[in-house]
Amino acid sequence: MRRSQAPLVVAIAMVLTLTACNRSDGTTSDTTVDTTTVGATESTTSTPPTTSAPATVPETTTPPPTTPPPTTAPATTVPAVERDFSAITPIVQQVVDEQGLNGAGLVVVDRDEGVVHEQYWGEFDADRRSFIASSSKMIVAGVLMRLADDGALDLDVPIADQFGWTGNPTLTPVQLVSNLSGFVGLFPDIGYPPYRCQFLPAGELERCGASIFETPDDDADIVPPDTAFRYGGGQWQVAGAIAETASGRSWAELIDEIYVQPCGVDSLGFGNHFIRTSGLQYPHGVDPSDLGPTDNPNMEGGAFVDVPDYGALLLMHLREGRCDETQVISPAGIERLHTDRTAELGLPPGYAMGWWVDRSTGRLRDPGAYGAVPWIDVDLGYGAYLVVEADGTTGDAIMSLIEPIIDDAMATS
Repeated sequence: MRRSQAPLVVAIAMVLTLTACNRSDGTTSDTTVDTTTVGATESTTSTPPTTSAPATVPETTTPPPTTPPPTTAPATTVPAVERDFSAITPIVQQVVDEQGLNGAGLVVVDRDEGVVHEQYWGEFDADRRSFIASSSKMIVAGVLMRLADDGALDLDVPIADQFGWTGNPTLTPVQLVSNLSGFVGLFPDIGYPPYRCQFLPAGELERCGASIFETPDDDADIVPPDTAFRYGGGQWQVAGAIAETASGRSWAELIDEIYVQPCGVDSLGFGNHFIRTSGLQYPHGVDPSDLGPTDNPNMEGGAFVDVPDYGALLLMHLREGRCDETQVISPAGIERLHTDRTAELGLPPGYAMGWWVDRSTGRLRDPGAYGAVPWIDVDLGYGAYLVVEADGTTGDAIMSLIEPIIDDAMATS
């Protein structure tokens, strides 16, 4: 079905903030070897930004919202350490009130203890599924790593050699999920015509990915792999397509087999909602359960999930790829997912496979345009997931206020 270009470009404009509003390290979205600037909203530094906080923080005597009991921690736990997260409550409540948000959710997980804190504000509860925009990326990268563990694909062998696709003879799967494919990213042309199928629920993922990989229409705009960091865009749809091709299974089947069944994350799914939305904020008019099935889910920003289930995925990353007793991804695979590939190549900004890397702390983040902010600290052994249904600026602002509190609580021994 042919649609006019203008509504589509407006809808796709949401994806701009998959990075620009959420950069955990203030980096550019399209950084080449000569650090060419490609967007007015981008910065060429790799230092975490200072996010504006609310002008005042309410007294800690502010009545806290009703908080459901924490989700039961995974079976492998040790006796819990008493930790104090109470200072978080009024801070988040103030932002929710001042910004007129419908609520917020937070989970904190510890490698040994499991879930150590879970809290909700406003309309949020443990069953609420939210679109998470770019916080989808680490999930996608994990699928490819699992298929590599299984021997279904090789991350370092050219895609053309493995699957017979033509047009990019040296491009490998690992370059796709580290934003180093050389393809056109989200910037400077968000609605880049040769890659437009990634935003359309009609069609099929393998066909869309193959068309992006093979099209000659981008020849004047691409650069050799591993020479430029170009965030987002069609390269992620190609990643999903080769996952389907390599496995012989649909994306929905892969998500179910790799994550949902072994980790119990029943709320996790992928859709393609972009042509049903407009603007740059959370798509409040769209419910994940109303999307209906699609054979062409959007890879870089189409996931939806509830708070406890995203926490379970973070815990899997902290436990060397295990969900309880099931090895979802190999320990070596998890380590590689967390390794800064751009550093290995001498490039900014600090990116692994689906994870931004803070080079000053080693902390990993995968923020999304709609206000989801997951992060893990492998050395400290904890992870956290904050979500609001607003925009990336709001999510980052709250995270900047509560992250030090969580750090202090998790430092308690």
